Amino acid sequence: MENFLQPILENDQVKLVPLQENDFGRLYEVASDPKIWEMHPNKNRFEREVFRNFFEGAMLSGGAFLIIDKDSGEVAGSTRFYGWDEDESSVFIGYTFYGTKFWGSKLNPQVKKLMLDYIFQYVDLVKFHVGAENWRSRTAMERLGAENMGEISVAYHGEPDRQNVEYWIKKQDWITKQKLH
Repeated sequence: MENFLQPILENDQVKLVPLQENDFGRLYEVASDPKIWEMHPNKNRFEREVFRNFFEGAMLSGGAFLIIDKDSGEVAGSTRFYGWDEDESSVFIGYTFYGTKFWGSKLNPQVKKLMLDYIFQYVDLVKFHVGAENWRSRTAMERLGAENMGEISVAYHGEPDRQNVEYWIKKQDWITKQKLH
């Protein structure tokens, strides 16, 4: 079976393309802005070597994407599917970040909708880990309709444990919500 965690997904405004090793430079250009990481548990991810570790984790996940703004053709950021659990019929979406010029652009809800609409063909539950103090991302999760399942300690690839909040969206809840909109 081909890697179902890394399709090409797109709508009129955004395109998600599988992350490739040669995308490091383009993505680091976006990620090198310290402002992106201010609310994140790993605030030094703008440093090249720290971001290199993040990028390696993205490549190992088998589900990472470049987020391309179709209007400008620019790399807006990155996101990924990871932690697929066949027995639980679940997967995580996360490690998402955007360049500051795309904050408030409505790309994130579109990206999440593309990813959720797609992945619910394969799983019944999508989980998210969000830094406990990352209020911007926590608000985005709540707007998406994700359920706060409480705090949890999470170790990112090659990084120390950090406090996160775990959110869940169940397939049936997502389908019902889409029918209402």
